[in-house]
Amino acid sequence: MQYPPAVMQFAKWPRKGEVKTRLAAELGEGKALDAYLALTEAVLKNLMDSGYPLTFWWDREISEPPGEAEGVLRRLRKGGIPQRVQKGSDLGERMNHALAEAVAHAGAGMIVGSDCPAVTPQYVRRAAQSLETADVVLGPSDDGGFVLIGARRTVPGMLEGPAWGSGQVLEQTQQVLHQKGFQVACLEPLWDVDEPEDWARFQRLR
Repeated sequence: MQYPPAVMQFAKWPRKGEVKTRLAAELGEGKALDAYLALTEAVLKNLMDSGYPLTFWWDREISEPPGEAEGVLRRLRKGGIPQRVQKGSDLGERMNHALAEAVAHAGAGMIVGSDCPAVTPQYVRRAAQSLETADVVLGPSDDGGFVLIGARRTVPGMLEGPAWGSGQVLEQTQQVLHQKGFQVACLEPLWDVDEPEDWARFQRLR
């Protein structure tokens, strides 16, 4: 891989009732929103500290950003981090589009979600090293999904099929990639924040 990979953080616009809904069932919508903002900024710091070029991808185009996003927007402006909008009908299509664009412009790309604070700068660098030999690298999560995906080659439909949000996402993604002839590397599993116990774990580590 000739150049450093383009790292991309995927995020939802922070609105009460629209983020971390599983946390909201126990914590309430206000505290779930606060949790999402804290996680987003923690991931952003880790990705900035990786030293790789970074862009921040919002889940949709909106006419006016919600006031709750101001802290994140201020951080992005201060860091000079470009903002983009995800394109596609589901998560797989959106990631495929972003990865394809990164591969075209930088030779490789990596995506991390905004609920994955365990993805350290060192983990991102190990993922980049894996792309020296593999077509795709996955960072598994403890719940059967993945916290990171990187690629140095893409084809349309490479992320079609997985039941997003289920415990089979990692396995189904690997199956599709292998069927399409991709060489896939996996890093060590990490954890993300979906349930109240995950949030408690994050708070203990802060």
